[in-house]
Amino acid sequence: MKPPNLLLALSDAPRALTDAAFLAMAAPLLRRLPAARRPHSVMVIPGFLGDDTGNGPLIRFLRHLGHTATGWGQGRNLGTQNFSEDSLRDAMEPLIAAGNGKLSLVGHSLGGIYAREIARANPQWVEQVITLGSPFGEGRHNASHASRLYQRLNPQSDKRDEEDTLATPPPVPTTAIYTRADGVVNWRTSLQSGEHRNVHNIEVPGSHIGLNLNAAVWYWVAKKLAA
Repeated sequence: MKPPNLLLALSDAPRALTDAAFLAMAAPLLRRLPAARRPHSVMVIPGFLGDDTGNGPLIRFLRHLGHTATGWGQGRNLGTQNFSEDSLRDAMEPLIAAGNGKLSLVGHSLGGIYAREIARANPQWVEQVITLGSPFGEGRHNASHASRLYQRLNPQSDKRDEEDTLATPPPVPTTAIYTRADGVVNWRTSLQSGEHRNVHNIEVPGSHIGLNLNAAVWYWVAKKLAA
């Protein structure tokens, strides 16, 4: 499987600005969505090279709907070898307590892979997982323009980094949101397989970089948390 073509790759960042501009126009309508009848505790995990500041608008939107939403609190996401799993677990504990023992995880790109693996290891803590353009599918190492930089920053191998394992959905409800116009990862690696009723794929228009600032994504995240 190959990474996205050069045109998609070079245009992804400019298209992300368009996604953000459209979101600014759509935000007043999105904020009219009904408040959550059963609020969730939600952790939003950034993508590779991202941080909580970039997810701030999405976090504030989820709070507006009544959810207890936070970032991951681990700084910039540089890969698995650049943050402490114990520290991440500590950040999750208040959310788990506030959610009566459960939290929902929303992860952008690499952050979605973390979310799926957290749910796989600790399904008793996780209400559901929503991924945004996360390349967990088979062939992902050769299908991403970011893989070389990631490998440089994370030179040690990770036993959990097995394609056949990562591609298997965790034992909780999971939704994979993706865009065929993804300029960073091949969109096919962001699709879930299987016919289980709690495994869903949702296509939206837009860029990879701008998925966390995408009006359609905000709508679907709100709808899935309300389901």
